[in-house]
Amino acid sequence: TKHPTYFRSIGLPLERPLLRELRRHRLDSARSKVIIQSFETSNLRALSRRTRVPLAQLTSASGAPYDLVAQGDPRTYADLMSPAGLRRVASYASWLGPEKNSVIPRDAAGFLTAPTNVVRDAHRAGLKVTVYTFRDENQFLPADFRDGTDPRTKGDVFGELRAFFEAGVDGVFADYPDSA
Repeated sequence: TKHPTYFRSIGLPLERPLLRELRRHRLDSARSKVIIQSFETSNLRALSRRTRVPLAQLTSASGAPYDLVAQGDPRTYADLMSPAGLRRVASYASWLGPEKNSVIPRDAAGFLTAPTNVVRDAHRAGLKVTVYTFRDENQFLPADFRDGTDPRTKGDVFGELRAFFEAGVDGVFADYPDSA
């Protein structure tokens, strides 16, 4: 869900209508092809007590979940992706959705470096990992997989995807599903 703390603050909580619509369309089971995702934690913890629909904790390479910031909690996304943080995430979610650079960082020239321990640690905590966002154009690709210098040219997204699947990710977010 997008910005649940904000919407709750203006009297428009998202969770109840979301669950109602999922039930209405018979998509409210652990086997449905739906995953509820959020960059915040409080709404996912609350949803985990009300639904069996899989939940995904999204994270960023920097910053902190807005709900934690609003509560004065100093934890950051990096804290959530630590081994102890991932165990806490696994108590309410079944998926971790990190930004690509949290899984395989790039060096100063834009080339992929060695994978971090995020995927390994998430799997040890019992979480599946789906990484975001894969795009075909050079401007979004690591230097290893660009085709020429035109930022709009489609590069070797399959090479980039291969690197991430070899690093152990279970799924990806992609702007071009036919490429993923």
